[in-house]
Amino acid sequence: MNTTRKLGACVGIIACACGTAWAQPAAYPARPVRVVVVFPAGGATDIVARFVFQKMSEQIGQQFPIDNRGGAGGIIGAEIVAKSPPDGYTIMVYSQTLVANAHLYRKLPYDPLKDFTGVSTLTRLVLMLAVHPALPVRNTRDFIGLAKARPGELLYGSAGIGASQHLSMSVLANMAGVKMNHVPYKGGTLAVQAMIAGEIQAILTPVAEVYPHLKSGRLRPIAVSSPQRTTQFPDVPAIAETVKGYDFTSWFGVFSPAATPRPVVDKLNAELKKAVADPDVAAKLSAQTLDPMHLSPEAFAKLILSDYDRLRSVVKMSGARIE
Repeated sequence: MNTTRKLGACVGIIACACGTAWAQPAAYPARPVRVVVVFPAGGATDIVARFVFQKMSEQIGQQFPIDNRGGAGGIIGAEIVAKSPPDGYTIMVYSQTLVANAHLYRKLPYDPLKDFTGVSTLTRLVLMLAVHPALPVRNTRDFIGLAKARPGELLYGSAGIGASQHLSMSVLANMAGVKMNHVPYKGGTLAVQAMIAGEIQAILTPVAEVYPHLKSGRLRPIAVSSPQRTTQFPDVPAIAETVKGYDFTSWFGVFSPAATPRPVVDKLNAELKKAVADPDVAAKLSAQTLDPMHLSPEAFAKLILSDYDRLRSVVKMSGARIE
């Protein structure tokens, strides 16, 4: 995408129709706001959405019902939102997979840069490398050593081709010089359940998706994907301590259809800022290494464009391509 197209896309991300043809209701939202979560219930995206929008309901006095529309790496839910009226009553919670898909799919039913308005990020997302306890590894060095000894035999799961679990493990395999086999599922929680059942051996996924299973011993934590250890899990090393330079973090954010009026976007942005800063919400998110993160629509637009460029090379490295 050249500079002119990028600038146009950036405008598409944050531009809103503010003309006289639309008059903002006296008290938006005047009715429930549908929140489309593009992955199944129980996953990290769903957990973040439910924490934040429960608080939004309390703040505003209006309902924000969650509508889980999982499948196809988030494309099913995103298409629904892209084609919804731009009135602020249908919004979406998605991750940077939104822009990764632009490099994975030859054709999408929407333009990820032009058909959405980025309202704000909600959290920074750190992933955890976890394995089935039967796998004879205790750290990243062991994991890489086993993958080298058994090339192509280790199976790792993801929420779908191009999801953060897929791309993060592809980067790790490339940097470590190992070959593993990818098994995509319809959501991260389904992949985690498959690992507990012994169908796959490893996953590199948002901490929230493995958190309930770490203390029970059904999964073994190996490392986190951030450059340094996290405050929440100080005893779990960073992958970068073994694979120098490894860094894979993501985000969750809220989107509305393009051309959503700017007063509506600003209202949502302001309320989201209060929600993620709420001590109870922030504590619940941070406990699972979902660090609260609020941005203005303009700053979010810049992050989206930056990730669009960065993920082009990551997807190319993964070798993934969907016709």
